[in-house]
Amino acid sequence: MDKILVRGGRRLQGEVEISGSKNAALPILISSLLTAEPCVYEGVPDLADIYTVLKLLAGLGVRVKKDDATGAPGQFTLQADRVAHLEAPYDLVKTMRASFLVLGPLLGRFGAARVSTPGGCAIGARPVNFHLKGLAEMGAEIEILHGYVVAKAKKLRGARIYLDLPSVGATENLIMAAALAEGVSVIENAAHEPEVEDLAAVLNKMGAKVEGAGTDVVKIEGTDQLHGVSHRVIPDRIEAGTFMVAAALTDAEITVRGIRPDHLDAFLLKLKETGAVLSVDRDRVKIAGSGRSVGVDFTTLPYPGFPTDLQAQMMVLMAVSRGTSVITETIFENRFMHAQELIRMGADIRLEGNRAIIKGVGGLSGAPVMATDLRASVSLVLAGLVAEGRTEISRVYHLDRGYEHIERKLSALGADIQRIKG
Repeated sequence: MDKILVRGGRRLQGEVEISGSKNAALPILISSLLTAEPCVYEGVPDLADIYTVLKLLAGLGVRVKKDDATGAPGQFTLQADRVAHLEAPYDLVKTMRASFLVLGPLLGRFGAARVSTPGGCAIGARPVNFHLKGLAEMGAEIEILHGYVVAKAKKLRGARIYLDLPSVGATENLIMAAALAEGVSVIENAAHEPEVEDLAAVLNKMGAKVEGAGTDVVKIEGTDQLHGVSHRVIPDRIEAGTFMVAAALTDAEITVRGIRPDHLDAFLLKLKETGAVLSVDRDRVKIAGSGRSVGVDFTTLPYPGFPTDLQAQMMVLMAVSRGTSVITETIFENRFMHAQELIRMGADIRLEGNRAIIKGVGGLSGAPVMATDLRASVSLVLAGLVAEGRTEISRVYHLDRGYEHIERKLSALGADIQRIKG
Protein backbone atom coordinates (compact mmCIF):
# COMPACT_ATOMS: atom_id res chain seq x y z
CA MET A 1 0.00 0.00 0.00
CA ASP A 2 1.12 3.57 -0.67
CA LYS A 3 2.31 5.79 2.16
CA ILE A 4 2.64 9.56 2.53
CA LEU A 5 5.85 10.94 3.99
CA VAL A 6 5.79 14.48 5.45
CA ARG A 7 8.70 16.42 6.92
CA GLY A 8 7.37 19.27 9.01
CA GLY A 9 8.46 22.82 9.59
CA ARG A 10 7.85 24.39 6.19
CA ARG A 11 5.85 27.63 5.96
CA LEU A 12 3.32 27.31 3.16
CA GLN A 13 2.71 30.10 0.67
CA GLY A 14 0.94 30.60 -2.65
CA GLU A 15 -2.37 29.81 -4.30
CA VAL A 16 -4.32 26.57 -4.57
CA GLU A 17 -7.23 25.75 -6.87
CA ILE A 18 -9.99 23.71 -5.27
CA SER A 19 -11.38 20.68 -7.09
CA GLY A 20 -15.00 19.83 -7.75
CA SER A 21 -16.95 18.42 -4.83
CA LYS A 22 -16.81 14.66 -4.47
CA ASN A 23 -19.98 14.62 -2.37
CA ALA A 24 -21.82 16.57 -5.06
CA ALA A 25 -20.35 14.69 -8.02
CA LEU A 26 -21.27 11.19 -6.81
CA PRO A 27 -25.09 11.62 -6.74
CA ILE A 28 -24.95 13.78 -9.87
CA LEU A 29 -23.17 11.03 -11.81
CA ILE A 30 -25.73 8.53 -10.52
CA SER A 31 -28.60 10.78 -11.64
CA SER A 32 -27.65 9.97 -15.25
CA LEU A 33 -29.63 6.74 -14.69
CA LEU A 34 -32.82 8.81 -14.85
CA THR A 35 -32.60 9.48 -18.60
CA ALA A 36 -31.61 7.73 -21.81
CA GLU A 37 -30.05 10.92 -23.17
CA PRO A 38 -26.37 11.97 -22.81
CA CYS A 39 -25.38 13.82 -19.63
CA VAL A 40 -22.21 15.93 -19.64
CA TYR A 41 -20.57 16.80 -16.32
CA GLU A 42 -17.57 19.09 -15.75
CA GLY A 43 -15.43 19.56 -12.66
CA VAL A 44 -15.61 15.91 -11.63
CA PRO A 45 -12.61 15.32 -9.31
CA ASP A 46 -10.00 12.65 -10.03
CA LEU A 47 -10.66 10.41 -7.01
CA ALA A 48 -10.93 6.74 -6.16
CA ASP A 49 -14.60 7.11 -5.12
CA ILE A 50 -15.46 8.69 -8.48
CA TYR A 51 -13.98 5.76 -10.39
CA THR A 52 -15.78 3.33 -8.10
CA VAL A 53 -19.17 4.86 -8.98
CA LEU A 54 -18.26 5.06 -12.68
CA LYS A 55 -17.34 1.37 -12.60
CA LEU A 56 -20.66 0.63 -10.91
CA LEU A 57 -22.61 2.61 -13.51
CA ALA A 58 -20.71 0.95 -16.36
CA GLY A 59 -21.59 -2.43 -14.86
CA LEU A 60 -25.27 -1.48 -14.99
CA GLY A 61 -24.90 -0.68 -18.70
CA VAL A 62 -24.27 3.07 -18.62
CA ARG A 63 -21.88 4.26 -21.33
CA VAL A 64 -19.09 6.28 -19.71
CA LYS A 65 -16.70 8.49 -21.66
CA LYS A 66 -13.95 10.73 -20.26
CA ASP A 67 -13.78 13.80 -22.47
CA ASP A 68 -10.03 14.47 -22.31
CA ALA A 69 -9.94 16.36 -25.62
CA THR A 70 -12.18 19.21 -24.44
CA GLY A 71 -9.61 20.72 -22.10
CA ALA A 72 -12.30 21.12 -19.41
CA PRO A 73 -11.17 19.68 -16.07
CA GLY A 74 -12.78 16.39 -15.17
CA GLN A 75 -15.36 16.23 -17.97
CA PHE A 76 -17.38 13.04 -18.45
CA THR A 77 -20.27 12.08 -20.70
CA LEU A 78 -22.64 9.40 -19.37
CA GLN A 79 -25.52 7.84 -21.26
CA ALA A 80 -27.89 5.32 -19.69
CA ASP A 81 -29.66 4.21 -22.88
CA ARG A 82 -28.50 0.59 -22.62
CA VAL A 83 -29.02 -0.31 -18.99
CA ALA A 84 -29.11 -4.09 -18.92
CA HIS A 85 -28.54 -4.89 -15.25
CA LEU A 86 -30.37 -3.62 -12.20
CA GLU A 87 -27.96 -4.88 -9.52
CA ALA A 88 -25.31 -2.98 -7.56
CA PRO A 89 -22.95 -5.70 -6.29
CA TYR A 90 -21.43 -6.01 -2.84
CA ASP A 91 -17.81 -5.69 -4.00
CA LEU A 92 -18.44 -2.09 -5.12
CA VAL A 93 -21.07 -0.87 -2.66
CA LYS A 94 -19.08 -2.14 0.34
CA THR A 95 -16.24 0.29 -0.43
CA MET A 96 -18.38 3.41 -0.78
CA ARG A 97 -21.82 3.97 0.65
CA ALA A 98 -22.73 6.59 -1.97
CA SER A 99 -23.15 3.66 -4.36
CA PHE A 100 -26.41 2.93 -2.54
CA LEU A 101 -27.86 6.02 -4.26
CA VAL A 102 -28.47 3.98 -7.42
CA LEU A 103 -31.49 2.46 -5.64
CA GLY A 104 -33.83 5.45 -6.11
CA PRO A 105 -33.08 6.12 -9.80
CA LEU A 106 -33.24 2.42 -10.77
CA LEU A 107 -36.54 1.97 -8.96
CA GLY A 108 -37.96 5.21 -10.35
CA ARG A 109 -37.06 4.58 -13.98
CA PHE A 110 -36.98 0.79 -14.31
CA GLY A 111 -39.29 -0.34 -11.50
CA ALA A 112 -36.80 -2.72 -9.89
CA ALA A 113 -33.40 -2.79 -8.22
CA ARG A 114 -31.14 -5.12 -6.25
CA VAL A 115 -28.56 -3.14 -4.30
CA SER A 116 -26.10 -4.36 -1.69
CA THR A 117 -26.25 -2.78 1.73
CA PRO A 118 -23.42 -0.23 1.93
CA GLY A 119 -19.99 0.10 3.48
CA GLY A 120 -17.52 3.02 3.45
CA CYS A 121 -15.61 4.75 6.24
CA ALA A 122 -15.74 3.16 9.69
CA ILE A 123 -16.98 6.31 11.43
CA GLY A 124 -20.17 4.97 12.95
CA ALA A 125 -23.52 3.50 12.08
CA ARG A 126 -25.22 5.17 9.13
CA PRO A 127 -28.27 3.02 8.48
CA VAL A 128 -30.24 3.14 5.25
CA ASN A 129 -33.63 2.69 6.90
CA PHE A 130 -34.59 6.31 6.08
CA HIS A 131 -34.07 5.56 2.38
CA LEU A 132 -36.12 2.38 2.55
CA LYS A 133 -38.93 3.87 4.62
CA GLY A 134 -39.34 6.73 2.15
CA LEU A 135 -39.36 4.45 -0.89
CA ALA A 136 -41.89 2.17 0.80
CA GLU A 137 -44.17 5.15 1.38
CA MET A 138 -43.89 5.82 -2.35
CA GLY A 139 -45.25 2.33 -3.03
CA ALA A 140 -42.11 0.22 -3.35
CA GLU A 141 -42.11 -3.38 -2.16
CA ILE A 142 -38.83 -3.92 -0.30
CA GLU A 143 -37.10 -7.00 1.09
CA ILE A 144 -33.60 -7.47 2.49
CA LEU A 145 -32.22 -10.81 1.30
CA HIS A 146 -28.66 -12.08 1.84
CA GLY A 147 -27.28 -8.60 2.38
CA TYR A 148 -29.11 -7.03 -0.57
CA VAL A 149 -32.02 -4.62 -0.73
CA VAL A 150 -34.44 -6.03 -3.30
CA ALA A 151 -37.04 -3.48 -4.37
CA LYS A 152 -39.75 -3.31 -7.00
CA ALA A 153 -42.57 -0.98 -7.93
CA LYS A 154 -44.66 -0.93 -11.07
CA LYS A 155 -44.79 2.86 -10.67
CA LEU A 156 -43.70 4.92 -7.70
CA ARG A 157 -46.33 7.29 -6.34
CA GLY A 158 -45.90 10.68 -4.75
CA ALA A 159 -45.93 10.66 -0.96
CA ARG A 160 -45.33 12.85 2.07
CA ILE A 161 -42.15 11.65 3.76
CA TYR A 162 -40.71 12.74 7.10
CA LEU A 163 -37.04 12.01 7.82
CA ASP A 164 -36.32 11.42 11.50
CA LEU A 165 -32.86 12.88 10.85
CA PRO A 166 -31.87 15.19 7.97
CA SER A 167 -29.91 12.49 6.14
CA VAL A 168 -28.11 13.75 3.03
CA GLY A 169 -28.08 10.36 1.33
CA ALA A 170 -31.75 9.68 2.03
CA THR A 171 -32.75 13.14 0.82
CA GLU A 172 -30.82 12.64 -2.43
CA ASN A 173 -32.06 9.10 -3.02
CA LEU A 174 -35.69 10.08 -2.46
CA ILE A 175 -35.48 13.22 -4.62
CA MET A 176 -34.16 11.14 -7.54
CA ALA A 177 -36.81 8.46 -7.06
CA ALA A 178 -39.58 11.06 -6.82
CA ALA A 179 -38.47 12.83 -10.01
CA LEU A 180 -40.07 10.06 -12.11
CA ALA A 181 -42.87 9.15 -9.69
CA GLU A 182 -46.55 9.72 -10.34
CA GLY A 183 -47.80 12.79 -8.47
CA VAL A 184 -46.20 15.06 -5.90
CA SER A 185 -43.74 14.04 -3.19
CA VAL A 186 -42.83 16.16 -0.18
CA ILE A 187 -39.75 15.42 1.93
CA GLU A 188 -39.87 17.03 5.37
CA ASN A 189 -36.82 17.54 7.60
CA ALA A 190 -34.71 17.24 4.48
CA ALA A 191 -30.93 17.82 4.49
CA HIS A 192 -29.87 21.39 3.68
CA GLU A 193 -26.39 20.67 2.28
CA PRO A 194 -25.15 22.51 -0.84
CA GLU A 195 -24.57 19.11 -2.44
CA VAL A 196 -28.32 18.44 -2.24
CA GLU A 197 -28.96 21.80 -3.90
CA ASP A 198 -26.49 20.97 -6.67
CA LEU A 199 -28.24 17.66 -7.36
CA ALA A 200 -31.61 19.43 -7.50
CA ALA A 201 -30.16 21.97 -9.94
CA VAL A 202 -29.06 19.12 -12.23
CA LEU A 203 -32.44 17.41 -12.04
CA ASN A 204 -34.27 20.65 -12.84
CA LYS A 205 -32.03 21.14 -15.88
CA MET A 206 -33.11 17.62 -16.91
CA GLY A 207 -36.76 18.66 -16.76
CA ALA A 208 -37.60 17.64 -13.19
CA LYS A 209 -39.67 19.87 -10.93
CA VAL A 210 -37.83 20.13 -7.61
CA GLU A 211 -38.56 23.03 -5.26
CA GLY A 212 -37.10 23.90 -1.87
CA ALA A 213 -33.76 22.08 -2.08
CA GLY A 214 -31.52 23.48 0.65
CA THR A 215 -34.48 23.96 3.03
CA ASP A 216 -36.39 21.75 5.48
CA VAL A 217 -39.09 20.90 2.95
CA VAL A 218 -38.40 19.69 -0.59
CA LYS A 219 -41.28 19.31 -3.02
CA ILE A 220 -40.93 17.15 -6.13
CA GLU A 221 -43.58 17.00 -8.83
CA GLY A 222 -43.04 13.79 -10.75
CA THR A 223 -42.69 13.73 -14.51
CA ASP A 224 -42.84 10.95 -17.10
CA GLN A 225 -39.46 11.54 -18.71
CA LEU A 226 -36.22 13.45 -18.17
CA HIS A 227 -33.69 14.57 -20.77
CA GLY A 228 -29.93 15.07 -20.98
CA VAL A 229 -28.02 17.79 -19.18
CA SER A 230 -24.77 19.73 -19.10
CA HIS A 231 -23.56 20.80 -15.64
CA ARG A 232 -20.44 21.86 -13.75
CA VAL A 233 -20.10 20.41 -10.24
CA ILE A 234 -19.80 22.85 -7.33
CA PRO A 235 -16.36 23.22 -5.65
CA ASP A 236 -15.44 21.02 -2.71
CA ARG A 237 -16.06 23.00 0.47
CA ILE A 238 -14.30 20.39 2.62
CA GLU A 239 -11.11 20.47 0.55
CA ALA A 240 -11.24 24.29 0.73
CA GLY A 241 -11.56 24.20 4.52
CA THR A 242 -8.72 21.69 4.77
CA PHE A 243 -6.29 24.02 2.97
CA MET A 244 -7.40 26.92 5.15
CA VAL A 245 -6.56 24.90 8.26
CA ALA A 246 -3.19 24.08 6.69
CA ALA A 247 -2.55 27.80 6.32
CA ALA A 248 -3.47 28.54 9.94
CA LEU A 249 -1.32 25.64 11.17
CA THR A 250 1.83 26.72 9.32
CA ASP A 251 1.37 30.49 9.85
CA ALA A 252 1.08 30.75 6.08
CA GLU A 253 -0.35 33.10 3.51
CA ILE A 254 -2.49 31.10 1.10
CA THR A 255 -5.18 32.04 -1.38
CA VAL A 256 -7.78 29.31 -1.82
CA ARG A 257 -9.36 29.82 -5.25
CA GLY A 258 -12.40 28.54 -7.12
CA ILE A 259 -14.64 28.12 -4.09
CA ARG A 260 -18.03 29.14 -2.69
CA PRO A 261 -17.30 30.95 0.62
CA ASP A 262 -21.02 31.04 1.39
CA HIS A 263 -20.89 27.24 1.72
CA LEU A 264 -18.42 27.60 4.61
CA ASP A 265 -19.96 30.33 6.78
CA ALA A 266 -19.90 28.44 10.11
CA PHE A 267 -16.37 27.18 9.53
CA LEU A 268 -15.02 30.59 8.49
CA LEU A 269 -16.50 32.24 11.58
CA LYS A 270 -14.87 29.65 13.83
CA LEU A 271 -11.54 29.91 12.01
CA LYS A 272 -11.57 33.69 12.57
CA GLU A 273 -12.02 33.03 16.29
CA THR A 274 -8.69 31.16 16.30
CA GLY A 275 -6.95 34.36 15.19
CA ALA A 276 -6.59 33.63 11.48
CA VAL A 277 -6.90 36.68 9.24
CA LEU A 278 -9.34 36.09 6.37
CA SER A 279 -10.05 38.14 3.27
CA VAL A 280 -13.19 36.76 1.62
CA ASP A 281 -14.04 37.43 -2.02
CA ARG A 282 -16.75 36.07 -4.30
CA ASP A 283 -14.87 32.90 -5.30
CA ARG A 284 -11.75 32.89 -3.12
CA VAL A 285 -10.48 33.30 0.41
CA LYS A 286 -7.05 34.64 1.33
CA ILE A 287 -5.93 33.39 4.72
CA ALA A 288 -2.95 34.42 6.81
CA GLY A 289 -1.90 32.84 10.07
CA SER A 290 -1.33 35.12 13.05
CA GLY A 291 1.32 33.22 14.95
CA ARG A 292 0.08 30.60 17.39
CA SER A 293 -3.69 30.16 17.18
CA VAL A 294 -6.14 30.45 20.06
CA GLY A 295 -8.16 27.40 21.07
CA VAL A 296 -11.92 27.50 20.42
CA ASP A 297 -14.88 25.27 21.25
CA PHE A 298 -17.26 24.00 18.59
CA THR A 299 -19.98 21.44 17.97
CA THR A 300 -20.49 19.60 14.68
CA LEU A 301 -24.00 19.99 13.28
CA PRO A 302 -25.90 19.37 10.05
CA TYR A 303 -25.48 22.12 7.47
CA PRO A 304 -25.39 25.10 7.87
CA GLY A 305 -23.65 24.24 11.16
CA PHE A 306 -19.99 23.36 11.59
CA PRO A 307 -19.29 20.40 9.25
CA THR A 308 -18.32 17.08 10.75
CA ASP A 309 -16.04 16.57 7.74
CA LEU A 310 -13.80 19.41 9.03
CA GLN A 311 -13.74 18.28 12.66
CA ALA A 312 -10.55 16.17 12.40
CA GLN A 313 -8.65 18.95 10.63
CA MET A 314 -9.66 21.51 13.27
CA MET A 315 -8.62 19.10 16.03
CA VAL A 316 -5.05 19.28 14.71
CA LEU A 317 -5.16 23.08 14.84
CA MET A 318 -6.56 22.98 18.38
CA ALA A 319 -3.80 20.56 19.42
CA VAL A 320 -1.14 23.25 18.82
CA SER A 321 -3.22 26.30 19.81
CA ARG A 322 -3.07 28.25 23.07
CA GLY A 323 -5.47 27.17 25.79
CA THR A 324 -8.02 24.37 26.05
CA SER A 325 -10.63 23.51 23.43
CA VAL A 326 -13.70 21.28 23.55
CA ILE A 327 -14.99 19.60 20.38
CA THR A 328 -18.43 18.00 20.54
CA GLU A 329 -19.25 15.55 17.74
CA THR A 330 -23.00 15.10 17.21
CA ILE A 331 -23.12 13.55 13.72
CA PHE A 332 -21.09 10.32 13.93
CA GLU A 333 -20.50 8.45 17.17
CA ASN A 334 -17.12 6.99 16.18
CA ARG A 335 -15.36 9.93 14.59
CA PHE A 336 -12.52 10.53 17.02
CA MET A 337 -10.33 7.65 15.86
CA HIS A 338 -7.69 10.11 14.64
CA ALA A 339 -7.27 11.38 18.20
CA GLN A 340 -5.21 8.35 19.25
CA GLU A 341 -2.80 8.88 16.37
CA LEU A 342 -2.47 12.59 17.22
CA ILE A 343 -1.74 11.60 20.85
CA ARG A 344 1.11 9.44 19.51
CA MET A 345 2.50 12.62 17.93
CA GLY A 346 2.40 14.47 21.27
CA ALA A 347 -1.09 15.98 21.32
CA ASP A 348 -2.87 16.30 24.69
CA ILE A 349 -6.37 15.00 23.96
CA ARG A 350 -8.85 13.41 26.37
CA LEU A 351 -11.97 11.73 25.03
CA GLU A 352 -15.22 11.75 27.02
CA GLY A 353 -17.98 10.13 24.98
CA ASN A 354 -18.78 12.44 22.10
CA ARG A 355 -16.49 15.19 23.42
CA ALA A 356 -12.78 15.73 22.92
CA ILE A 357 -10.95 18.00 25.38
CA ILE A 358 -7.74 19.30 23.82
CA LYS A 359 -5.03 21.18 25.72
CA GLY A 360 -2.76 23.01 23.30
CA VAL A 361 0.90 21.94 23.30
CA GLY A 362 3.94 23.75 22.01
CA GLY A 363 4.49 21.34 19.13
CA LEU A 364 4.03 17.86 17.72
CA SER A 365 6.63 15.20 16.90
CA GLY A 366 6.73 13.19 13.70
CA ALA A 367 5.84 9.51 14.03
CA PRO A 368 4.56 6.54 12.02
CA VAL A 369 0.75 6.84 12.04
CA MET A 370 -2.16 5.02 10.44
CA ALA A 371 -5.24 6.52 8.77
CA THR A 372 -8.59 5.05 9.79
CA ASP A 373 -10.95 7.00 7.52
CA LEU A 374 -10.98 9.75 4.91
CA ARG A 375 -10.95 12.87 7.11
CA ALA A 376 -8.71 11.23 9.72
CA SER A 377 -6.13 10.60 6.99
CA VAL A 378 -5.93 14.25 5.97
CA SER A 379 -5.74 15.34 9.60
CA LEU A 380 -2.57 13.28 9.95
CA VAL A 381 -1.12 14.95 6.85
CA LEU A 382 -1.86 18.34 8.44
CA ALA A 383 -0.27 17.22 11.69
CA GLY A 384 2.82 16.19 9.75
CA LEU A 385 3.12 19.69 8.29
CA VAL A 386 3.76 21.17 11.75
CA ALA A 387 5.42 18.21 13.47
CA GLU A 388 9.13 18.18 14.15
CA GLY A 389 10.82 15.55 12.02
CA ARG A 390 9.25 12.94 9.81
CA THR A 391 5.68 11.66 9.79
CA GLU A 392 4.87 8.52 7.81
CA ILE A 393 1.17 7.93 7.15
CA SER A 394 0.01 4.48 6.12
CA ARG A 395 -3.33 3.31 4.67
CA VAL A 396 -3.58 6.45 2.56
CA TYR A 397 -6.05 4.78 0.22
CA HIS A 398 -8.56 6.56 2.49
CA LEU A 399 -6.98 9.87 1.46
CA ASP A 400 -7.28 9.02 -2.23
CA ARG A 401 -11.03 8.62 -1.83
CA GLY A 402 -11.59 12.33 -1.18
CA TYR A 403 -8.59 14.56 -1.97
CA GLU A 404 -7.46 15.09 -5.54
CA HIS A 405 -3.64 14.97 -5.76
CA ILE A 406 -3.26 16.53 -2.32
CA GLU A 407 0.46 15.85 -2.08
CA ARG A 408 1.02 17.72 -5.38
CA LYS A 409 -1.07 20.68 -4.21
CA LEU A 410 0.69 20.89 -0.84
CA SER A 411 4.09 20.49 -2.48
CA ALA A 412 3.30 23.41 -4.81
CA LEU A 413 2.62 25.50 -1.69
CA GLY A 414 6.02 24.62 -0.26
CA ALA A 415 5.34 21.52 1.86
CA ASP A 416 7.95 18.74 2.05
CA ILE A 417 5.63 15.86 1.20
CA GLN A 418 5.93 12.81 -1.02
CA ARG A 419 4.09 9.63 -1.83
CA ILE A 420 5.92 6.34 -1.33
CA LYS A 421 4.54 3.66 -3.64
CA GLY A 422 3.72 0.42 -1.89
